[in-house]
Amino acid sequence: MHVCACACVRVRVCIYPASRNRQCFLHTESVWWLWRIFVFSGTTTMSLCQQRIRIISGLFLFSVSLCHSKLSCKEGHSGPTHESMQDVFDLKPFRPAVNLSNPTIANISFTLYAVLGVNEKTQILTTFLWLRLYWHNEFLVWEPDECDGVTRISLPVMHLWSPDIIVYEFVDDDVSQACPYVYVNHTGHIRWDRMLRLVSACNLEIFSFPFDVQNCTFTFGSYMHTIRDVRVSPALTFIEMSSNSKRYLEASGEWELVDILGETSILQFGIDEWDIITFWVVIKRRPVLYVVNLLIPSSFLMLIDILSFYLPPHSVDRASFKMTLILGYTVFLLIMNDLLPSTANGTPIIGIYFSVCLALMVISLLETVIITNVLHHNSMKYREVPNWVRIVVLKHIANLICYRWPEDVQHPVTLQKDKPDISSDSTSGPWIIQPANQIPAQHPPSNEGTAAPPELQQICQYLGDLRDHLTSLKKESELQEQWCHVGYVLDFLLFRIYLLLISCYALVIIFMWCIWISQ
Repeated sequence: MHVCACACVRVRVCIYPASRNRQCFLHTESVWWLWRIFVFSGTTTMSLCQQRIRIISGLFLFSVSLCHSKLSCKEGHSGPTHESMQDVFDLKPFRPAVNLSNPTIANISFTLYAVLGVNEKTQILTTFLWLRLYWHNEFLVWEPDECDGVTRISLPVMHLWSPDIIVYEFVDDDVSQACPYVYVNHTGHIRWDRMLRLVSACNLEIFSFPFDVQNCTFTFGSYMHTIRDVRVSPALTFIEMSSNSKRYLEASGEWELVDILGETSILQFGIDEWDIITFWVVIKRRPVLYVVNLLIPSSFLMLIDILSFYLPPHSVDRASFKMTLILGYTVFLLIMNDLLPSTANGTPIIGIYFSVCLALMVISLLETVIITNVLHHNSMKYREVPNWVRIVVLKHIANLICYRWPEDVQHPVTLQKDKPDISSDSTSGPWIIQPANQIPAQHPPSNEGTAAPPELQQICQYLGDLRDHLTSLKKESELQEQWCHVGYVLDFLLFRIYLLLISCYALVIIFMWCIWISQ
């Protein structure tokens, strides 16, 4: 008898207050007392309290119907009344589900509006999203016919329960402008549009900069609620989200949206599971800025360095010109250093390209130094061209590179074979001058035994010295000419090797870029 009385009191507390929310909360308490009645009451108690139990069951069903009732409306008042909505506002701390065993389904879609920045050093991507979130509130339901045909109203989001959907890659404070209102449909479906400045971690690959393609991940899911409480699913198809984003991002900044892919999955951590949506945002850099500011100036400097080989090898201006070119290229790299990305994981291929170009310029300067040394240092010492140099350089290498000899110059190898022995002409005295078109005169022996006059002997000595000087000048000219041909041949050879290195290097760079982009 005592048990039945307690049950009646509990149900009475649940029914009498006018507040509809309080009915829903005390509903569970009445269920608990009814369970105690059926468990602890014996046969005698059931026979004495049978009529009261029937009354309690009816009151219980009535309380359940109140919990499922819709928002009330008044005549002459558009939309649900403020009092009925205030009862729903009081339920903000609780998930809006009559049956808590049913999870709340949250639908997510977003539009990528802009790529604000890509920090390769810190591996951070900053984007701006238009985020749209849908969920169902089972307490915000009304009949449009009873509420003057109102099917949708706006309510402050701070008074309603909202799912705690976050982006798992978020690495900074949310400084986005908040949208304080949501749209509520008469069926209880809520739509919340907000702007999100997303600073997310992303594994940025900069090897193929500035022709790089980045693939960043956005993972949406509930932070606290497991799969039993909140389920997430995409509100639109991934193709629709990708097309909407391309429409706004097409002419915005240096990044171009390639595609947005995604899938739904379950994140398991320990014994708990979370429902998540993973989006893969594929963006591609527009390389026009870097091609114009980096690659084209560097290519022009390399072209000038190649054309500098057409300067005369025996000119000292060629070496100074190359040194000035190297200095200008170094200043160019210092100025453009801010445009190049830098990470601890690796170096972009364009940085390797600039380094190799600088190394090739240094090699070009070294080649000029070698040729200058061959032309000036050896020829000024009146050294004969060694025979192995004649055979290797002037014969085989000259034929290999198709070196064209001037028409008025005889081949040095043939000249060496046809050259007469100089020692055979040393029989004549140093003071005798012999014209080339006359036969040496035979001086008859002097019968008188008298010597030549001193003036004549001095003149003959002067003429001999002049002949020796002219012979040395001629020999020096021949030596310089021979060494010049050696320098020209070596210069042609090194120039062709330099062109071959640059061509192979350019092909390798283009091939690596193409492979990286295709992957």
